Amino acid sequence: MTAQADKPTTTMSTKGQVILPKAVRQRRGWKAGTRLVVEERPEGVLLTAEPLFPPTKVGDVSGMLNYSGPPVTIEQMDEAVLAEAARRYLRSKNAGD
Repeated sequence: MTAQADKPTTTMSTKGQVILPKAVRQRRGWKAGTRLVVEERPEGVLLTAEPLFPPTKVGDVSGMLNYSGPPVTIEQMDEAVLAEAARRYLRSKNAGD
């Protein structure tokens, strides 16, 4: 028995089609119509799901949210985030009462 014996295998059709084992598709959440990126590597072929959205660069989105107040420090931003998280937590606890 070889090391490959316990790995799932598949066969390529005359059209070059390959069926991925159901267990692999389920673990990956790949359904019919999922677009896969095919990357050739020295050791074989790598399939990855195509991203739903194109990559975003900082320059593409910087300045999108206009802010017209005085500059704030990182510490002030952290405090504001924590305060909002606490407010939402308390609101969710009160909604359950």
